[in-house]
Amino acid sequence: MKKSNSGSKEGQGGDSPSQLIDARIKELSDWRGETLARIRILIKQAAPEVIEEWKWRGVPVWSHAGMICTGETYKNVVKMTFAKGASLEDPSGLFNSSLEGNTRRAIDFYEGDRIDEDALKALIRAAVALNTSSAAQRPRSASRNERAV
Repeated sequence: MKKSNSGSKEGQGGDSPSQLIDARIKELSDWRGETLARIRILIKQAAPEVIEEWKWRGVPVWSHAGMICTGETYKNVVKMTFAKGASLEDPSGLFNSSLEGNTRRAIDFYEGDRIDEDALKALIRAAVALNTSSAAQRPRSASRNERAV
């Protein structure tokens, strides 16, 4: 397998992560594909510089200065898992799954659910802000010239 510029693995035949996500949406061809496609659009609207990745043998991942969220699809649910969801304010109460953990939080979308697009985009922007603030706070390792001898 090759690696793309974003560092995520590409599929066989050199498909980019974006192409693999396109294929997953098309392959689903039901409400789950429509929901995943809508979530993807909202992510891109909220975080235009987002990087699409394809990890763990078929999970769409969106990142900006670190992972924002995943878009997993199951038989009865589309699950949007926020990597640092426990650290995010959720004033609209979107998180409805994985609530017991110390790090992740998720939103399970079921057939017929209406997506609160404004609240979801606000949550995505908050995740990006958290990632960028965390990245800025990480200690930079000293270069070879800066290290004490």
